[in-house]
Parts: sequence; C-alpha cells; structure tokens
Amino acid sequence: MKAIAFTEYGGPERLQLVDRPDPKVAPSEVLIQVKAAGVNPVDWKVGAGRLDPLMETTFPVIPGWDVAGVVAAVGLDAGEYAVGDEVIGYIRKDAVQHGSYAELVAANVRLLAPKPAALSWEQAAGLPLAGLTAYQALNRVQVTSGDVVLVHAAAGGVGALATQLAVARGARVIGTASERNHDFLRELGAEPVTYGDGLGERVRDLAPGGVDAVLDLVGGGTVEVSLPLVREASRVVSIADRAAGEAGGQYLWVRPSAADLTALGDLADAGKLTVPVARTLPLAEAGEAWRLSQEGRTRGKLVLTVS
Repeated sequence: MKAIAFTEYGGPERLQLVDRPDPKVAPSEVLIQVKAAGVNPVDWKVGAGRLDPLMETTFPVIPGWDVAGVVAAVGLDAGEYAVGDEVIGYIRKDAVQHGSYAELVAANVRLLAPKPAALSWEQAAGLPLAGLTAYQALNRVQVTSGDVVLVHAAAGGVGALATQLAVARGARVIGTASERNHDFLRELGAEPVTYGDGLGERVRDLAPGGVDAVLDLVGGGTVEVSLPLVREASRVVSIADRAAGEAGGQYLWVRPSAADLTALGDLADAGKLTVPVARTLPLAEAGEAWRLSQEGRTRGKLVLTVS
C-alpha cells in the first residue's frame, strides 16, 4: 500500500510517500480502505518528537489518528462491522507507528463508529479527534441549556465544532477569533469577540454577569484571562495548558470513544453539526498540510484525500 511515513523526528520535510506492507488485521480489528484522513496539530507534534516521553514510537511511523473509509476485511472477533460498511474513527493506539495517512489501516472496533450519512468523506475524516475533543470538553464542564459559554479559538478545527455542539445544547456561545472570522462564527450561532489585549473587557460587555463555562483551545495565558470571567474556576477546561488544574480548572486529553463518536454522528445526521473543511489535499501533499497546520490560521479542518 501507499502511505506517508517518516523515519526520524523532524518537520514536514521528513514526510515521504512510500510503499509499506498491507496491515495485518488482529481479531478485534477491521481493515479500512481509507477515503480521507484528518490532519490535526498533534500529528506534526508527534513528528517533531514532542510525544516521545509519553508514547512508545517505532520507526518508520505512519502518522495520523483520524480516518474515514470503507471496511475491507473483518477480524475474527470483530463482528460489529461487515465488509463494505462505511466508518469513521479516532484510531489513537497505545504506541505510535501505524496511523491513518495510508491507503489501508487496521483499527480496533472500539475506536470506530458508523460514518454519518450527512457528511462527505472529507468532512467525516475531520470529525473524530476534533469532535471528540469538543464533545468531551463540554461534558467535562457540564454545559447545558441556558449556560453562557466562552470558547477560545472558536473558528478553529475544535472550536467550530465546540461552538455548534454548545449551541445545540441550548447554550449561549461567545467565541474569540480574529475579525476576519467573525461572520463565520455568527453563522455557527456564536457571538464573536476579538482576541488580544482587552479581551476580558469585551467579554464583560457581552456578559456583564460573567460566563458559566470556558473552553480554552489555544493556550498562551488564556486560562489566566478567563478565570476572572467565569463564576466557578472548576468550569474552565483547557486542551492546551496543562497548568489549568493548578489554577482550579481542568486539563483535558481527549479519549477514543465509540459511543461519543456515534453521538456526534447522530448530531450530524440530525442537521445539528457540520464539519467546516478549510482545505483538502492529496495524500502525497501531507507535508504541505502540516505546514498549513503549523501556521495556526486555518479556519476549520485540513484533510488528506486518499484515492
């Protein structure tokens, strides 16, 4: 099979399109013919070796944890799916080696969910990691109807989904973004505010009584800015600042969950959630996708298409 791989830590220049053996299919796995693979910042962070202290790595590494595709073979104990089923998955494994930037990938059934019919292959591939992160962050701070929620980096891959999910729960969303993304946030149902100096005052203008919950999706001192705005510090959750817990908030590392992924798919099919795709690139241009991701100015998701 064709795959993108790297043989040592580094940047986008390390990625190469190579031939690799087809994956073996363990009893609890299915083999997926990949239609599209989502690109996430964690992918190039893995490539740079930033997760080496946390996860065993075996070279060559095929990166990627997001996948959308068709079941091509079924393991001996994976009867939940059949050949031809369309699936999505956040296929993070306990070790780094066999990812989704490939024509074929083997994945445990506990990591998969049916592909939402309402989403294209590219949109479906952009849903798992970002969608699960948003969904689990909202659950962690118990966002419900009537809450005022401040979402930092609301126009990004995770933020755009978190905004929609919070709105679907009946929450009022205030989202930070650059001015060029304000109309986009309004389309998602959020009230936009510009990030940067004076952010606290701008949020106070919109919510004089403060906010009920905060999602920090960007880091860089955002937790400190948010604490005076939120009624309870415990309802601040960050995916970017591990020190959030020390400030009374919470730090979230997203977990694979077939149940949560299925719930996201149901929301998409009900018309309550869509996946904004900023750009699609062919598998061979994974390095360019990483460069775009590293710039940090993408509105929505970057996705690799696999023929």
